[in-house]
Amino acid sequence: MRKALVGFLAIMMLVVLAACGEDSSGSKLEDLKEKGVVKVGFANEKPYAYEEDGELQGAAVAIAKAVFENLGIDEVDGKLSEFGNLIPGLGAGKFDVITAGMAITPDRCGNVAFGEPEIKYGEGLIVEKGNPMNLMSYKDIAANPEVKVAVMSGATEKEFMIKEGVAESQIMMVPDIPASFSAVESGRATVTTGTEMTIKMALESANIDKLEFVNEFEQPEIEGVPSYGAAAFLNEDDELREAYNAELKKMKENGEIAALIEPFGFTEEMNTVDNDITTESVCSGENY
Repeated sequence: MRKALVGFLAIMMLVVLAACGEDSSGSKLEDLKEKGVVKVGFANEKPYAYEEDGELQGAAVAIAKAVFENLGIDEVDGKLSEFGNLIPGLGAGKFDVITAGMAITPDRCGNVAFGEPEIKYGEGLIVEKGNPMNLMSYKDIAANPEVKVAVMSGATEKEFMIKEGVAESQIMMVPDIPASFSAVESGRATVTTGTEMTIKMALESANIDKLEFVNEFEQPEIEGVPSYGAAAFLNEDDELREAYNAELKKMKENGEIAALIEPFGFTEEMNTVDNDITTESVCSGENY
């Protein structure tokens, strides 16, 4: 009986080891190709990634769809998340890649592996109609401790404002762009900030008469501005990221990236990334 039990356990161990061997040898890229679908995390932030009439759209989405199609993965399955939950969601396996125009930062580089830069962008302000406090820059916010600014959780703007002298006590964290508009409209905040194209287009879509975009906003001369948006992968998914980068490079060289982002309000001159800007240089702080 004991010999039979030992033999049974040995067989079961071999079965388990064989199964583990199959899993460890599996390729994320090949698995996605076989399934024909990739799960992408996005934060419903125009014009980078958003859902409209049940369809996933946006500049970052257009790029990702084209890249994955070139890799033989035809379906992009969008998974909506709050911006601050995108990186934790990637780590938890809720999606295979983040496609949200997320800015590459040295801090984020410690948690995820970014693809190469796809889009370049600056910052913007939304204020009460008429801009009664004459806020034209982050320094203007810092100069008046009475000013409260609403910022989307997880966004880089909090760090930028602190670098410009804004006190943490002036900053109100909110879950998303609509919540930031609501805070200003109700008077709980004086101003909100975000990436220039995001908040400008969001305000146009919201059609809120009480608020306006500050066209004369002075871009802060600090590390991190302009920002460089890219897809983000798990650190261990090197093969998938490298394959993505290879296709992305081809699309940059043939001008396809500029054509893909143009319908979403971006321009080749203002928003495409110079070839000498790399993820490595941004992560290291050289171009951040």
